[in-house]
Amino acid sequence: MAKHSLLLLLLMTSTIVMSQSTLSVQPRTIVTTDGEIDDVDSFIRMLLYANEYKLEGLIYSASMWHYKGDDHGTPFMSEIEMTKKLYGQKTSLRWPGTQWMQGLIDAYEQVYPNLSTHDRGFPTAGYLRSLIKVGNIDFEGEMDRDTEGSDFIKAILLANDPSPVYIQVWGGTNTVARALKSIEAEYQDSNQWKTIYQKVCQKTILFTILDQDATYKKYIAPHWAGIKVMYNAHQFACLAYPWKRQVPQEMQTYLEGKFMSEQIIQGHGPLTKMYYSYGDGQKQAGDDEHIHGDPTKLKNTYWGSFEKYDFISEGDSPAFLHMVDVGLDNLDHPEYGGWGGRLIQSRVDTSRWEDGDLVAELNPYTQKPDPAYPQTRWLPALQQDFASRADWCVKKYSEANHPPQIMVHKKIISASPGKKLKLQASYSDPDKNKVQIKWWNYKEVGHSESVATLQQNNAGKALIKIPVTAVKGDTFHFIAEGTDDGVPALTRYQRVIVMVQ
Repeated sequence: MAKHSLLLLLLMTSTIVMSQSTLSVQPRTIVTTDGEIDDVDSFIRMLLYANEYKLEGLIYSASMWHYKGDDHGTPFMSEIEMTKKLYGQKTSLRWPGTQWMQGLIDAYEQVYPNLSTHDRGFPTAGYLRSLIKVGNIDFEGEMDRDTEGSDFIKAILLANDPSPVYIQVWGGTNTVARALKSIEAEYQDSNQWKTIYQKVCQKTILFTILDQDATYKKYIAPHWAGIKVMYNAHQFACLAYPWKRQVPQEMQTYLEGKFMSEQIIQGHGPLTKMYYSYGDGQKQAGDDEHIHGDPTKLKNTYWGSFEKYDFISEGDSPAFLHMVDVGLDNLDHPEYGGWGGRLIQSRVDTSRWEDGDLVAELNPYTQKPDPAYPQTRWLPALQQDFASRADWCVKKYSEANHPPQIMVHKKIISASPGKKLKLQASYSDPDKNKVQIKWWNYKEVGHSESVATLQQNNAGKALIKIPVTAVKGDTFHFIAEGTDDGVPALTRYQRVIVMVQ
């Protein structure tokens, strides 16, 4: 761990640690999306967590999989080898249009009054509609002209508010690249350029799910090297199309039709009713490859065999789940791990955080290192929490469950080798539910060649022993995980970091 990170951690020490939901500041975010069916499903979940962050833009964009065409019949060939081989020349590709977000927000408007009884932080449908802009959608990677969407992003990046802006890239980066290109073109020859460049780099954080066009590699990386990037190329798989291959069998129940239909899709109002699932009879306009809803085409598909209402994909959800504060302190430290997965700083580019083999964790079901397990490990808690949000759409506050709050007395503890430490976690629960707290050692996040031991009881207490072989600078991460006995059962956390002196 870098020295400056340790100093920041020391400054964070406090007597009682509260979750971010008790604070007034929320992370700011912009969503760019190409509108694939898994974007639709991610969007629905994202709306149900819209009280957890400040949405500042909803931008239609293009990708290697989806683009509108220029309405003149101009043929286009992908720059990406995979889609070049799959599609060859196209004048448009699987384009879902620029109205699907509005349709989902119309449904959100119907459940908003009930959602607001559970948390006052949900934005109004009118506000959300004001955020919708059309970006660069004509072709994959097109960034030749300014658009309503790129201008909107540009204005936010140039505004005087210095707080970070998390730009979620659910498709290609081309609309973001156009916004940055326009800033560069306007200021690069002026005496303001250095200040503007630093300002934009300091506030912009891209969370990208794969590279879905070439504009990051060709333009953003060489021209805006200071922009921070969180790049998820592997961990999203457990929430995407190949989930049956990725998710351990023991966890798959949370993605199967019985859970998805009963807990989320059916009987929870018009918004979750629009959630795409296998065999549900729905068909997205414009995408001739969306056959997942056809009940006659569930068996022996490329991704496996499915049942009605089985989960299809939410490959982009890690981008906003990273901002949902559940007590894991991952927002400023993506290397800590959380509901959006775990990313570590690149050894080559210090502005870039990545997943892959370097963050592979032991999958206890396969007993093998698994690059996706930093995301998969949270799946049961994620899905139970999603079910509770679906309940919020239709149930009274007294009839639904709400997450507990977990508290610890110190988040940073200094200890010497061989030291025994007592950890104590407590909780409060808005529904007066009982909460079972268990402690566990997040070994992969710590920095030590030695292994700490942990004993615990049922009262939120744990006794840990720092190994005598630990050396100065070693760190150990202990997670207090609290799950209530409500329905569905909800989980929150606190993290205690032990630093060896």
